[in-house]
Amino acid sequence: MPKVEVKNLYKIFGSNPKKIIPLLEKGKGKAEILKSTGHGVGVNNANFQVEEGEIFVVMGLSGSGKSTLIRCLNLLIRPTAGEVRIDGENIAASNKEALLKIRRKKIAMVFQNFALLPHRTVESNVEFGLEIQGVNPNTRRERAREALRLVGLEGHEDRMPSQLSGGMQQRVGLARALANDPDILLMDEAFSALDPLIRKEMQDELLALQTKMHKTIIFITHDLDEALKLGDKIAIMKDGVIVQTGTPEDILTNPADDYVREFVQDVNRVKVVTASTIMRRPDPIAYAKDGVRVAVRKMREASISSIFVVDRDRHLKGILSIDKAVDLLKAGAHEPESVKDAIDTNVETVSPDTSIETLLPLVINSKYPIVVVDEEQKVVGIIMKVSVLSGILGEDDENV
Repeated sequence: MPKVEVKNLYKIFGSNPKKIIPLLEKGKGKAEILKSTGHGVGVNNANFQVEEGEIFVVMGLSGSGKSTLIRCLNLLIRPTAGEVRIDGENIAASNKEALLKIRRKKIAMVFQNFALLPHRTVESNVEFGLEIQGVNPNTRRERAREALRLVGLEGHEDRMPSQLSGGMQQRVGLARALANDPDILLMDEAFSALDPLIRKEMQDELLALQTKMHKTIIFITHDLDEALKLGDKIAIMKDGVIVQTGTPEDILTNPADDYVREFVQDVNRVKVVTASTIMRRPDPIAYAKDGVRVAVRKMREASISSIFVVDRDRHLKGILSIDKAVDLLKAGAHEPESVKDAIDTNVETVSPDTSIETLLPLVINSKYPIVVVDEEQKVVGIIMKVSVLSGILGEDDENV
């Protein structure tokens, strides 16, 4: 079961919003509906799932509907139609009491403008949500200080918000959300008001925190680089519609339409595209049990000058070059196991999620192709130098 599931979600602003849904279903667009009916389309039939522990980024330009969408997830804005399911429960159908409990226990929100109380200390700001819940002062203080420690503000408990930098204020806002220990964090343009350098630090901080917390995070941004850096999955919105959902690599390598294609055309692919996208099938390969003559025949048939050698379970043993094989044959090696005598074990291996940025120095300095192995160290692919170049350019190998 997904942690969050959004099904057929609509939010339309106006005097009679439900009458607009059939128009949207017939393909009428946001601008046309506003002109003909005076109704504003915030979210148009949104559907997506967020798995537990995932960072799900919703990205779009101003007016795309992304902030409306995130406010529908905790019902700060009531949807016109559709479902918002948290752990399988449709909270859109919840009464006030049940919704209040969900907001206090399961969902916390971090806003763009920090939303700190200027007359309260840092610690008191972090305690605020717990105070509203009636948590006793000792527990409040303990949880607030732990949250401040997590975000790197230990020692600043007694300072006032006005004494903090923008980045530090945003950390207080994040600590306040974490103090409630929610399952789900909603972050609405949380870093967009920060200077670029501080923004990058906060992005790094969030990723570091996520390795410890494993929260389910839904993050809103208008910045594609931020989306690619933070998101396990990304949904791109335009005019209230989610036009594509996928991993950063999916969106970069397979844009759904021209709108998405324009978004990603200037992205630095080196940091996003991974080995799994650019690797080739590891064929042909030789087995450790093969004789040298078998390995040579495979190389000749494939017009290659070296071949990777694996065991029966496809665990990498090394690589055999044609020169070594010929030397063995000249020396009179005929036994099937003699291929083991000539393999070079100095072969670089990487995991499928290794970025091109990490691959580049390996490819440059290795005399052999790079081998991609899975968690069990089984060979799943190989990477040639031309494959890395094609990955950077976003083209197929044969077009490079």
